[in-house]
Amino acid sequence: MSGPTTGDAMGAPCWLNLSARDLQAAERFYGAVLGWTFRRGALGDAFAVGERDGVPVAGIAAVAAELEMPVAWTVFFAVDDADAAVARIRERGGTVGVGPMAYPPRGRAALATDLEGAVFGVWEGRLISRWHVGERQAPAWLELHTRDAFDAAVFYGGVLRWADGSPGCCEVSYEHDQVVLRRDGEAVARLNSGPVESASPRPQSRPRWLVRFRVRDLEAARAAVLAHGGSVVPGGEWAVVRPSGGDDERRVVVRDPDGALFAVEAEDAG
Repeated sequence: MSGPTTGDAMGAPCWLNLSARDLQAAERFYGAVLGWTFRRGALGDAFAVGERDGVPVAGIAAVAAELEMPVAWTVFFAVDDADAAVARIRERGGTVGVGPMAYPPRGRAALATDLEGAVFGVWEGRLISRWHVGERQAPAWLELHTRDAFDAAVFYGGVLRWADGSPGCCEVSYEHDQVVLRRDGEAVARLNSGPVESASPRPQSRPRWLVRFRVRDLEAARAAVLAHGGSVVPGGEWAVVRPSGGDDERRVVVRDPDGALFAVEAEDAG
């Protein structure tokens, strides 16, 4: 097999995946809201890859019921050895929920939670070409909403080896009370401190990796969410709350019909 591997993107976000109950229902919703088209991946009929203008954006896996997993979006980070990464997670007080599991023919994955309970994944193996996230023009962007961004950076930095100088690894900087993760000089994620509660009954108030998908027409996307059984989450985007108390008009946090939380933002909302 040819193509990039996790060794080429060490410690960086390398994939987004939705654990869903019904693949066709998820394709209808995300196709309408985000304008994606879908193709079946190499992992079987329960998996699909969502694309925008022919570029891969995210995967959908209809495994939530089978594996007794919540319906949710998860970000995966590239590691060279999934077993070693899982050991580092446990050593630093995180919890491993699933794996490492083999996903022939591409690689191995594990799901875990950090010290505050935010879910993330690690992936060892082949990467999908042309996939990327970023702060400006990429189709998706990532933010960690957590109690203390600096504590989180210590945890993720140790688990994902952000600061060990490995080839292809990321750079970390501290800007305006945020931790910014960059790869090849481009910001690929931010870690933000804020008012979160691990035991909150409101999922949007819990520590989490929030996936933000970009759309050309935000109002049309919002309308499509509602028309296709989703809902808007008031006050869900605490990281960009205006001084007046209102949410940023260029972004909206929503749920899909099964409850998966994500954000939609206008393309010019850098």
